[in-house]
Amino acid sequence: MLIQIIHTEAYVGQSKVKSAAASCRAINSSVKVVEHQEALQAKNALDIVEKYDIVVDATDNLPSRYMISDCCVLLNKPLISGAALGLEGQLTVYNHNGSPCYRCLFPTPPPTAACQRCSDSGVLGVVPGVIGCLQALEAIKVAASVGEPLCGRMLLFDALSSRIRTVKIRGRSLYCSICGDNSVFTKEEFQTFDYESFTQSPMSDKSRPKLSLLPDDARITSKEYKEIVDKGESHMLLDVRPAHHFRITSIPHSVNIPLSVLEGEFSKLDSALTSSGRGLCLVCGLQKRQRLPAGGSASPKQRVCFREGYHRGFGVLGTGC
Repeated sequence: MLIQIIHTEAYVGQSKVKSAAASCRAINSSVKVVEHQEALQAKNALDIVEKYDIVVDATDNLPSRYMISDCCVLLNKPLISGAALGLEGQLTVYNHNGSPCYRCLFPTPPPTAACQRCSDSGVLGVVPGVIGCLQALEAIKVAASVGEPLCGRMLLFDALSSRIRTVKIRGRSLYCSICGDNSVFTKEEFQTFDYESFTQSPMSDKSRPKLSLLPDDARITSKEYKEIVDKGESHMLLDVRPAHHFRITSIPHSVNIPLSVLEGEFSKLDSALTSSGRGLCLVCGLQKRQRLPAGGSASPKQRVCFREGYHRGFGVLGTGC
């Protein structure tokens, strides 16, 4: 919710569709908001999208981006596509005034390891807010046929340096399998196309297995961890993020053992902690952090929690507190 400014605490636990619709009506009670209380999938996308003139894509996963772009090509709808991750965002207009579709730029999905979601890697809340406002601006320009929409161009936003630049992107590909001159992709094929299999990634985090996290008394906040450091309490700070994430940024004096190899290192880890009598603090992917008892007596359940906590995508200790 922190990265989606359209939602408020009053709607926690309720449908995002309902929350977003209520926010729109609160801003302008005369606006007509049509709610679709269902997941957008290949089997229903054509029926939903064909009712509208412009599509704004604010999703954060690869299969949805391919699916929405393909749908817009089949229905000849302009697509305002935005993305945000970390401290950066980007924006372009697909399938309008000769601009390419998503597949023109990315005919083959990138490796799964190269694709990150906001839920996994985090994003500074104001970044999607900025990109979302710019998407609204592009939608107005396309609808009113005014100005110069971002067709054949991509806007890049760097929040850290407060810089915005626009780069030229390739035009529509004549050989694109979806929008190319010789494309044979049909609406029937679209409705049965498996986008999750095509991209090797899920459309929704809900498809992930439910997690059994450590109890609250086994977790510490960033302030509590700072107290441990300030008091000079003996401990090991274990960072289980991938090595390349650790190299980008890490907490001083932390030890990196990526989760992918952690289980094979438990005997060494237990031995080191037992001999030194130190406690263990764990840094996962995003915002939860977990602490194990002194002596390194990690139970099988706690070890599973390491793995589950990481797949929830928690970030560096102290973020989001």
